[in-house]
Amino acid sequence: MSVDPIVVGLFGNRLHSILAEQQNALVNTAFSAVVRESLDLACAVFDSRGEMIGQSVGGTPGHINAMATGMHHFVAAYPPETLDPGDVLLTNDPWQTAGQINDITVATPVFRHGRLVAWFASCCHAPDIGGRLVSAEAHEVFEEGLRLPILKFLRAGEVDAGLERLIRANVRTPEETIGDLYAQVTGNEVGAASLLRLLDEFGLDTLDDVAAEIMNRSEKALRDALRELPDGTYTNEIVTDGFDDEEVVLRVTATVDGDEIHLDFAGSSPQSRRGINVVLNYTRAYASFAVKAAISPEVPHNAGSFRPVHVTAPEGSVLNCLPPAPVASRHLIGHFLPSLLIGALPGAAITAIAPSADALWMTIWRGPGFMLNVFQTGGMGARSDKDGLSTTGFPSGLRSTPTEVIETMAPLVQHVRELRVDSGGAGRWRGGLGQVTTMAARDQESWSVNGNVDRVRAAASGVDGGLPGAPGRFGLHGGEDLPAKSRVNLAAESVVDVTLPGGGGYGPPSERPVAAVLADVVEGYVSADAAREVYGVEVRYLGEPDALVRLPEDYAVDEEQTARLRAGQ
Repeated sequence: MSVDPIVVGLFGNRLHSILAEQQNALVNTAFSAVVRESLDLACAVFDSRGEMIGQSVGGTPGHINAMATGMHHFVAAYPPETLDPGDVLLTNDPWQTAGQINDITVATPVFRHGRLVAWFASCCHAPDIGGRLVSAEAHEVFEEGLRLPILKFLRAGEVDAGLERLIRANVRTPEETIGDLYAQVTGNEVGAASLLRLLDEFGLDTLDDVAAEIMNRSEKALRDALRELPDGTYTNEIVTDGFDDEEVVLRVTATVDGDEIHLDFAGSSPQSRRGINVVLNYTRAYASFAVKAAISPEVPHNAGSFRPVHVTAPEGSVLNCLPPAPVASRHLIGHFLPSLLIGALPGAAITAIAPSADALWMTIWRGPGFMLNVFQTGGMGARSDKDGLSTTGFPSGLRSTPTEVIETMAPLVQHVRELRVDSGGAGRWRGGLGQVTTMAARDQESWSVNGNVDRVRAAASGVDGGLPGAPGRFGLHGGEDLPAKSRVNLAAESVVDVTLPGGGGYGPPSERPVAAVLADVVEGYVSADAAREVYGVEVRYLGEPDALVRLPEDYAVDEEQTARLRAGQ
């Protein structure tokens, strides 16, 4: 049917507001810091066929884009005739949703006058799902925790008590895990109620026609952006730390063909014997996000914007692993895909960004009576016209766990938390800084940490003459490095350094304006030694180095002064 374009615009804007309501309800009723503080989640609305119409603004690409394709599994498993109002479904199957069994998707069908008209769903990282704590140590997915096929969590509004008991019996944090599931159900209910009121207001019996037009508009906009690129084939490669001494190589061949792009990850490493493998659903999620973010970030995110992007990876590779491969730490590989893809496309006239810290750092601290997931972020790569953002989660979008929350929820003390000087790659535009943190325990005879970290060996490279960012470090304070991606037992007096990497620089450091270098030194982002040795700018303190100094907002150094300063005059 023909849809009034004004109705489409109004309806789309109202859906965004409804999705914000859904996410706020979820976050405000969540039990775990993972959801409440770090926003490791995604919320979305789908049409009756399971096609994603829109997402909330806080969703991570790995959750939201994977859920967009994963909803088709829900629709196939439970056709409309098998569902009733009040039913709620869930699954954490890695190959059907977000690639890790800690990520649980909860989906709620929405009925109007007895007819299924839409779905609301959310995907959240559960604080625990049993098995090994999140690490790369497992050899099979069966070791990584409780794997739930698509099941009814609620039947006509009543919780399946048996399923709840099963989950509680298999996780270390039953109250938080079940509490977050209830929060997801609540968020979906809030979204569904608002959608039904919206349909009443517009006098619509279904939203499928309006939804189709919303998705078609996004598809057209992305295709128009792709047509602006020159046809051709572009390649790139990134090396990650991998597991132990086993590096992982990621390769992509991007082929731009008219209004479509084909991304082939052939040549990437074979799937690992350890839990750093990525399912194809997750690979597609971050690959499609990277394309849209690079060439047309303003396009609304829905099923339509995925259609021009085609993703393939060889079966049995690290980016298309086959069950029962272990996958718990799949983000330590998957988060590199945007840097890999954006790096493949500068020849296609895309505004580039240097590689970032990429992989989110996730440490899990455990001792008698407590277990806490802590998320931290390194620096973003410099952009072609701006410095990189410091301690900002890219591409995940997650927030770092606040110190106050860490120390409130567990007997832990964070002695240091500060920006890491000189960690951003030098360049015309400087890479974003990582952060330096130290962690100790209070009154614990023994405790442990799982360090899901990367870029402790393979630093984020620079672009167009920019220098690499500093690699990270995970180890004892003043002592030896600790093994990454594994559980490590700690002595009571241990203090652990969690030092995050910085992003790569963009352009030659010699082209950075002297005023910008001076400002970096004053702000503590760059040391005076690095200013002299890397940027060729001599900075001398006239007072105490730690004195509070601020440059006037209109401070500037003209080209003649810059030339004299670089010449040492």
